[in-house]
Amino acid sequence: MRRVVVTGMGVVSALGQSVGAAFARLKRFENCVEHLAELDVYKGLNSRLGSLAGFTRPAGWTRKTTRTMGTVAEYALAASEQAVADAGLGAEDLESGRCGVAYGSCSGSVKPHLDLFSLILEHELKNVTSGTYIKLMPQTCACNLSVHFRTHGRLVPTGTACTSGSLAVGNAAELVRYGIQDVMIAGGAEEFSPTQVAIFDTLFATSLRNGEPKATPAPYDRDRDGLVIGEGAATLVLEEYGRAKARGARIYAEVVGFCENTDGTHVTNPNAETMSACLRGALADAGISPDAVGYVNGHGTATRAGDVAETVATREAFGRAVLISSLKSYVGHTLGACGSLEAAMTISCMNEGWFHPTLNLVNVDPECAGLDYIAGEGRTLDVEYAMSNNFAFGGVNTSLVFRRCD
Repeated sequence: MRRVVVTGMGVVSALGQSVGAAFARLKRFENCVEHLAELDVYKGLNSRLGSLAGFTRPAGWTRKTTRTMGTVAEYALAASEQAVADAGLGAEDLESGRCGVAYGSCSGSVKPHLDLFSLILEHELKNVTSGTYIKLMPQTCACNLSVHFRTHGRLVPTGTACTSGSLAVGNAAELVRYGIQDVMIAGGAEEFSPTQVAIFDTLFATSLRNGEPKATPAPYDRDRDGLVIGEGAATLVLEEYGRAKARGARIYAEVVGFCENTDGTHVTNPNAETMSACLRGALADAGISPDAVGYVNGHGTATRAGDVAETVATREAFGRAVLISSLKSYVGHTLGACGSLEAAMTISCMNEGWFHPTLNLVNVDPECAGLDYIAGEGRTLDVEYAMSNNFAFGGVNTSLVFRRCD
């Protein structure tokens, strides 16, 4: 089997519009959550909180660039352009047939859905164009990226809710590892919408601290009251190790382990037993013992059921109080983007030797398992192996293991 390395990264997020900017923002120890006045118009909606990416289209983009893209695909493209440039890939790499795309989101853009359904509501075709479906289809990010970069290899759309980004990275790594592709553009994206807030609102899973947005979310904390919806995108360029070395590429990390499994028990309630099996599967795939992993980036949604199941699963898989923190305390739950965004920040932390705390974590919930929860000022530590975990509706579990490449 071939070795798989990360040679490029790109980020669009409330933390910043690049990997460097996002990592620097972590050290400000302040989340990006706001009370959004735009949500006040929705009757019956309890949470009015969100974390927005603050994205501006690059000046070089033309109408031709974006005519088949909704906001979610634009986020994906912006992050991917960064990653591809960072990796130093040219047309000969992208168009060789040995380069593919694995990318996901929870769904396509929301506005074209409204345009399409206006046909049903108003009995007129006026809002429907030739690009309407392309913007709303679940594979919109992956397909738009493939067309933009003129790739001719594998296309892997991942639409598995909160594991869309991590599943894309994991599937891409396997394609490179087994020689099916040499290079993969992989990640996830999500655009903010009131519909997403409403979905979690109906499940009583959203934070209601509308008057104190900086105090929430609070993953793993006894007094947490729910999640906050965010948005953004993150892209990793994965490449076969020998190829990357031969062309003198900068290597951020090696993807040494990946596992995906499913609970098979409930669509929304997490299952600690199968989650733990997923983590153990990723360690086995990496060929390392649990003691080799120095840090875990947790899913950490700040919901009681999620936090408890995840931490119980993590303690069971590691058999010790492994170091853990949640990026969602900074940017909220970015849904389809969170897996790749958290992977990018995990790699950055590992390379910098500094690991961000979980913000708003004051009193660890006694129902959460005994782990080494980072709180306060962060932790400076030399870590060779780090893990990033994500869990999604549908009972989809993913775990990625990265090795630092000095």
